[in-house]
Amino acid sequence: MVTPAARLEAARFGATEAEWADWRWQLRHALTGAEELSRHVPLTDAERRGLALADGQARVAVTPYYASLIDPAHPSCPVRIQAIPAPEEAERSAGDLRDPLGEDVRRPVRAIVHRYPDRALLLATDRCAVYCRHCTRRRLTLAGEGALSRSDLADAIAYLRAHRGIREVIVSGGDPLVLDDARIDEILSALRGVPHVRILRVATRAPVVCPMRVDASLAALFRRHAPLFVLTHFNHPKECTDAARAACETLVDAGVPVENQTVLLRGVNSSARILQDLFERMLEWRVRPYYLHQGDVALGTGHLRTPLDAGIAILEALRGTTSGLAIPHLAVDLPGGGGKVTLQPGYVVGPDGAGRGTWLRNSRGERYLYPDAPGRDCTCPYEAVYYASRDGGTSTEESA
Repeated sequence: MVTPAARLEAARFGATEAEWADWRWQLRHALTGAEELSRHVPLTDAERRGLALADGQARVAVTPYYASLIDPAHPSCPVRIQAIPAPEEAERSAGDLRDPLGEDVRRPVRAIVHRYPDRALLLATDRCAVYCRHCTRRRLTLAGEGALSRSDLADAIAYLRAHRGIREVIVSGGDPLVLDDARIDEILSALRGVPHVRILRVATRAPVVCPMRVDASLAALFRRHAPLFVLTHFNHPKECTDAARAACETLVDAGVPVENQTVLLRGVNSSARILQDLFERMLEWRVRPYYLHQGDVALGTGHLRTPLDAGIAILEALRGTTSGLAIPHLAVDLPGGGGKVTLQPGYVVGPDGAGRGTWLRNSRGERYLYPDAPGRDCTCPYEAVYYASRDGGTSTEESA
């Protein structure tokens, strides 16, 4: 259903109601340069320089829907900062890497990144509806590798079949939801044909930047391939529109769990107040706040990264002031491919000098003694019996 506000925005962008609600129209009419953007947003001199410097270095595209969320009066609007390049993107900060997560050396075939023993990433496309200015894979989107071909998919499936330890595949890119339902179904069906792949995830920003992409048909498609989780990417409460909520609830109502991964961005959401608002809204939509990501050290993103202690301070501020359900893990993807680690405030003060236990503190700084357990042997006597019975005497390592 197109709301009155959406009708006004559609008219502002020269679209009919039907066109505005059509995700294909949104992709075809994405704003890709200064001339198109300036028709709808009064660009600052810095933004014009940023767009000129990005030409040939990083893709720019903003769906009309996402552009409609930009506050035209404020250059610090969190939507425009995420969508319109700044001149600082052309600068290199200390530690910046072209491939910050060390993915390219872990691509055994074109479409697969295999970093963890039990998980693999399937790169379904190099395109996105909106190219985020903090993107960690801009090297791929700029390279123009194109969508996953059937030959690429066959190679990926052959690799997965040969590596029986892989039980989970994340379909990403680019954004796989720029593909049509038939192609997505073809990819997911191929993955479901690998017996040991038990869990699927689809990583997409469509609910945020092009929510009309998520309809009952897509939700039903995802449900057919359960267990399947959708990972989306809201960064600011300004992105939490009625249309975005409808997209998330369409998935959840169909039995498709949705989890959110927020990237901590300096000057955009680097505030406990902003993030508490965002995470509590996510919970109201039945979307789990999963990760708060420290920015990856991707080339051209240094101006958006926060110090590590800023994220820890935000978690400290959230703890005790909102539900634990609304507090995600603060994750750092280690530069060069070391994998994710999670950070949190230090609540362990230290051992009690009298050997009685360990002093802990709460979010208010109050100290409490947790007594030592009377025993230290944590062996589970039934463990071997249970797994021998369940697995027929074959260990997990052997079966992998």
